[in-house]
Amino acid sequence: MSGPRLGRFRWWHIDEVLPIEVDLFGAEQWSAAMFWNELAHGHFYRIATDDEGAVLGYAGLALAAPDEAWVQVVAVRREAQRRGVGRLLLEALLAEAARLGVRTVLLEVAADNARAQRLYAMYGFEPIGVRRGYYQPSNTDALVMRRNQD
Repeated sequence: MSGPRLGRFRWWHIDEVLPIEVDLFGAEQWSAAMFWNELAHGHFYRIATDDEGAVLGYAGLALAAPDEAWVQVVAVRREAQRRGVGRLLLEALLAEAARLGVRTVLLEVAADNARAQRLYAMYGFEPIGVRRGYYQPSNTDALVMRRNQD
């Protein structure tokens, strides 16, 4: 068995990622329409699959200004977590940001998601603020993190 394979997130992956959204994010999950919108706007999305082509995780990056981008999502199927899939996806997003000349990459992460925050900190993201009640309907705060590209 080889490691996960990265590829372009395409419209036909949406049905396979929706159950992952439900499991990981519950009532705050993204809808199919939200994914369609991201793809229609040409944002950079990658998918990680196993040897059989099953989706292990996905991630997206949106250019926000000529030199700024936002990580939209990094999600890894629960049973595939702690195997480097999230790191692989995040590295792909950061490489694309560098390729585009992006100087600042930002993201929002649930304030109670310490594991994700540790991953982002390993890649140089630092907390710069809190968005109170950002995630709805749970009213969970979002920690805003920033990484300056060198």
